[in-house]
Amino acid sequence: MTKPSFTPALLHPKYWHTWLGFAILWLLVNTLPLAALHILGNSLGRALGFLIKKRAKITRKNIDLCFPEKTDKEKQHIYTESMKSAGRGVFETGIAWFCPRWRLKKMFIIEGLEHIEAAQKNNQGALFLGIHFTTIEICAAFINITSSIDGFYRPNFNKAFDYVQRKGRERHNAQSAVIPRQNVRDIIRNLKSGRTINYATDQDYGRKHSIFVPFFNIPTATIPAPSQLTKMGKALALPYTNGWDTKSKKYRICIYPPLENFPSESIEEDAMRINQFIEAQVRANPEQYLWSHRRFKTRPDGQKDFYHVETERYRRKRDKQKAMGKKSK
Repeated sequence: MTKPSFTPALLHPKYWHTWLGFAILWLLVNTLPLAALHILGNSLGRALGFLIKKRAKITRKNIDLCFPEKTDKEKQHIYTESMKSAGRGVFETGIAWFCPRWRLKKMFIIEGLEHIEAAQKNNQGALFLGIHFTTIEICAAFINITSSIDGFYRPNFNKAFDYVQRKGRERHNAQSAVIPRQNVRDIIRNLKSGRTINYATDQDYGRKHSIFVPFFNIPTATIPAPSQLTKMGKALALPYTNGWDTKSKKYRICIYPPLENFPSESIEEDAMRINQFIEAQVRANPEQYLWSHRRFKTRPDGQKDFYHVETERYRRKRDKQKAMGKKSK
């Protein structure tokens, strides 16, 4: 892929608010110490619960679905802490994209880096199976400082945001690249050439791209892509976790040994193994998981949408707007 390049079109007035937002974020993350940014992030997270009510409701619903055995007080604790983690994630993204390398090097601990190094030494590609903890962006930057990896990304309709996002993710290592997630050909080619590709699978990509396997005892739309990509790319599957470690006051990344007998003859079994690993890690650290995604949006035929309260409300709003538009004509 070609590297992101700045063009005069990115200075169009429609992008001025984007550049202003990035300028403020750059100033904050390069001026304030990490502890102060965490305090700001906690406050932002609390505010997000009131400002973005739809995502707050989705977060609560996901926690209810995944932890039916917990008390209301315990679930409220997970909700509050996860919202604070999400708020910190905004500033952590700014740190990853804008802070100098010397500062980043002081912030993290990596365990298991030898598993990536072994794959690269053997010129074997590796699918780096991540989890959407709120620290995923900053920890990907830390990994790229120590070892060159490529990443998936979803192109943004805002061209200025897209430019900064790609630039921020690729700046840590000259060999690294970001690949649009729909570009399967480049993904396979990079794996075959011995590259390590960061890929978090714990999101709902719709019925067309998914199979249903359990996740927190719920039949969940899960993409079989890891099996397919590792098979076609003749690559390893390397699971890893990331998060903020309150004891060391640093970000901790743990890379696990390659999954054995992966891919197997069954994509369902492979998907179940990955979901079981993700579930175990989320249960161990639910306060830092990104619960605001509609993970259980796609349901098996005939089953009710878990988020129907939110979707119906927005559907009514959309239908009302359409009706008003027709009347105005």
